[in-house]
Amino acid sequence: MKEIQYYVLFPNHDNGMRLYQKLKKEGVRSVIAPTPRSASKCCGISLLVKEEDLGKIRACVEENGIEILEIAAVEKDVNPGRDRYC
Repeated sequence: MKEIQYYVLFPNHDNGMRLYQKLKKEGVRSVIAPTPRSASKCCGISLLVKEEDLGKIRACVEENGIEILEIAAVEKDVNPGRDRYC
């Protein structure tokens, strides 16, 4: 079974950083990550979040008027041979 990861996608870097700071204040863990190309060709920044926090994240976006494009569910792509040179 493939693991699903959730990425919050933004139209620009500023919105991503604003949401990151707001979530940090509220104690919701998120990780600034490059946007997976399978999810979007938008702004290069996204937030990697946990599924159980999606409700809190949507509420934070609404309360603070932060513009997002979407929350994308992406299959985790693990390639054990990546960056192996020997």
